[in-house]
Amino acid sequence: MLDTKEFVKRLVDEGFTHICAVPCSFAKYLINETINNEKIEYVPCASEAVACSVAAGLKVAGSKPIVVAQSSGLTNMGSCITSLLVPYEITFPIIVSWRTYKEGDSEIQHKHLATNLPKLVEAYGYDYQILDQDNLDNAIKQIKESDNKFVMNILKKNTFSEVQLEEKYRLHLNYPPRSKYLLKLNEMYKGSDIVFIGTTGNTAREMYTFMKDTKNFYMVGNMGGALSVGLGMAKAGKRVMVLGGDAEFVMHMGGLTTAGRYKNLDLTYIVFDNESNKSTGGQATYQDHVNYIGIAKNCGFNVVENTITTVEEFEKTVSNLKKGINFIHVKCGYDEVTPRPPVEAIKINKI
Repeated sequence: MLDTKEFVKRLVDEGFTHICAVPCSFAKYLINETINNEKIEYVPCASEAVACSVAAGLKVAGSKPIVVAQSSGLTNMGSCITSLLVPYEITFPIIVSWRTYKEGDSEIQHKHLATNLPKLVEAYGYDYQILDQDNLDNAIKQIKESDNKFVMNILKKNTFSEVQLEEKYRLHLNYPPRSKYLLKLNEMYKGSDIVFIGTTGNTAREMYTFMKDTKNFYMVGNMGGALSVGLGMAKAGKRVMVLGGDAEFVMHMGGLTTAGRYKNLDLTYIVFDNESNKSTGGQATYQDHVNYIGIAKNCGFNVVENTITTVEEFEKTVSNLKKGINFIHVKCGYDEVTPRPPVEAIKINKI
């Protein structure tokens, strides 16, 4: 295992200036130390494609960035890599986690790339190397080499030693946990024909635990696509509620502009905002500048003009919804980690 603090210090010593990232649990300690260390800048990005593009701009302008992402996010980088980095010969280190899959594990979004990640990397025109987990000097050497070559650094689990965020970077949320809102939805819509779509991460897990009596679709992968899946279902005649999150909201905002065209559907998008990437380490999303309600309104949604902060207000608001394209922004706190839904609950392809 690498000493994370020393690894980041050595990156700074080698002149690296930025880490552009979409958090991954394999890299959470690396990201935590980057946030803690004032000599290298953490650039939180809405998607891996954004991270890659920002890094390209940094490199062209003379800085030394590194991109960090998880394996499923590497697919989001595809267009940037193949149509910008490779033809323009722009190189910088890319660290990509290699998520595994074991039959019976509900993390089915990782199944395909668990065996095909090397093929994807090679299809992009890159070689790859496993980031050394035991030798710090060699790991730094690998990062330096990939700054000038099309070589990706593959990150395995437990590569970095534990680092906690410094107190000034930790979140302290005083809102009801998401479970309270989910339990209320379960109470209100028990036995209903409404389809609830849970986005990637803890939202889907918590729905499985706290919404046992509703019709649920647990979208454990495809982060940023929950609203668009909901739009498709609504256009097919279903009544739909999409349960999203703040990080999910920004990943593919084209879904908002697309859905906003269709005023007569029965589709409600509820964003549960815990200001963080809970399932990948709990780092802040740094999205205080984002006006979720304003964006949704300008995309054509019927918005609830105020942010919801209590379960009572939430119940009243949801009860008064009318048919149409609706949007609700809800502040929520953390629950204890809940079990993953079993494969038989996840792997549903018809509702």
